[in-house]
Amino acid sequence: MRNYIHPHFRLNGHKFNFIEELRSYGGELLLSDEEHLIDLGTLIVSWFDEKEYVELTTSGTTGPPKVIQIRKESMINSAKATGTFFGIGEGSKALLCMSTKYVGGKLMLIRSLILGWELDFVKPTSSPLLGNVKTYDFVAMVPMQVEHSLKELAKVKTIIIGGAKVSQALKDKLKGVETKVYETYGMTETVTHIAAKLIEEDCFTALPHAQIAVDERKCLVIKAPAVSEDLVVTNDIVEIIGDRQFVWCGRFDNVINSGGVKLFPEQIEEKLSKRIPYRFFVAAKEDDYLGNKLVLVIESEPYTLPEDVFCDLHRFEKPKEVQFVNAFVETGSGKVKRKENIK
Repeated sequence: MRNYIHPHFRLNGHKFNFIEELRSYGGELLLSDEEHLIDLGTLIVSWFDEKEYVELTTSGTTGPPKVIQIRKESMINSAKATGTFFGIGEGSKALLCMSTKYVGGKLMLIRSLILGWELDFVKPTSSPLLGNVKTYDFVAMVPMQVEHSLKELAKVKTIIIGGAKVSQALKDKLKGVETKVYETYGMTETVTHIAAKLIEEDCFTALPHAQIAVDERKCLVIKAPAVSEDLVVTNDIVEIIGDRQFVWCGRFDNVINSGGVKLFPEQIEEKLSKRIPYRFFVAAKEDDYLGNKLVLVIESEPYTLPEDVFCDLHRFEKPKEVQFVNAFVETGSGKVKRKENIK
């Protein structure tokens, strides 16, 4: 099916009757001076080549970014699962506003090709809907893009958010919007999301092609043969609810043992998100007395924190040190490298 163009597929309003016509268009994009067009052209050309796989770059959240090979059949199966789960069928209008260098952006094109969507693509920016007068049935964004598109969300019926955890502050801003907003769970190895939840819900629900369990660390294990031949063992600590749902608790590799007390940075960050107006994170720093102490790192010029900033935290969750940095060190996909930002 990879040598297939759905008859309803459109790309920026253009219909492609033949594969060679689309491949030729991809080749033209490769001659562009703009990176996002080159990336899209690379994807189009590689999708229709003789190889059984596409090369994807991992986000680099837990280590150096690396290039891995994902079977095209797996990408097709993922695309179909997304269409079924969210009810986005042929003729739907979608917007590609993420980099096609990474899996989330690549799958928007593949979904459109296979499911017959009318896809517009724009340069990935923090405000992809700004100035766009069109309306869309389906858009995928990262949290930062949603944050900068709150006034334009009425243009979209369904938005999925991936790439990073959605903060409580952003969840609060999304309350009452008519758009269906989903937070997704997935990674490059699972060919984007294998679970999703409405933004106001606590539990992720697995897509039809995925089965879930936990290992001895209480970390999520994913069985999804349609997209991955191997079990995917994650470092995400979860609480399983029934057969199809789970609550995400935090990263196993981020858990901090401070004086014998286990602290989950992500849970602490969620409590602080309403009270700190800048980007921030909490992490461990070596300490002679506690072994590790909790440090709050804020992307800002130094300022005096309000007295009530820690009022929602339990005693052991309160940071022992506060640091300020001008700009966070990030991965190529914009994720914060925690260890590199601690002084």
